[in-house]
Amino acid sequence: MTNMERSEATFIGDKGFTLVGPELMVGDKAPEFQGIDNSFHTVTLASTGNGVRIFSVVVSLDTPVCDAQTSRFNQEVTKHPDLSVYSMSMDLPYAQRRWCDAFGVDHIKMVSDHQSGSFGANYGVLIKELRIHSRALFVVDQHNVIQYAEYVREMGDQPDYDAALAIALKLGKV
Repeated sequence: MTNMERSEATFIGDKGFTLVGPELMVGDKAPEFQGIDNSFHTVTLASTGNGVRIFSVVVSLDTPVCDAQTSRFNQEVTKHPDLSVYSMSMDLPYAQRRWCDAFGVDHIKMVSDHQSGSFGANYGVLIKELRIHSRALFVVDQHNVIQYAEYVREMGDQPDYDAALAIALKLGKV
């Protein structure tokens, strides 16, 4: 994990928060991480495979924008079954499973970063003051190189789904 901090890099209304970790850019190597899925199996960058992946980072599934973001990607995977989407949050695996069951979300993979926070810190989305993730999207190619990175400055705003999807679909030719 990195100790880099970026002050007022994300906001809730007019209150700024510090993000821990680097601001990743297109062309950067995707950092390793260790989270767990909702069956408590370890998930790492390597275990996500060597295809094109979208890492959809949400604050908490129990918020309206995160619900919309996760549901949107679940719908996209139904249209493009070869698309791999991972929803990353600090939510406990139990909460992730409960939310997925309640809303019929079963086409994307849920990853909890609550144990180590390594995804948050390594991808620069860990909010220091709250120990939750800030909203972001990353598209990682077959060579583990970031091809799209979006840090949503206002946590209540939605990311640019279409831009991330266009790049992922073009790279994966799905």
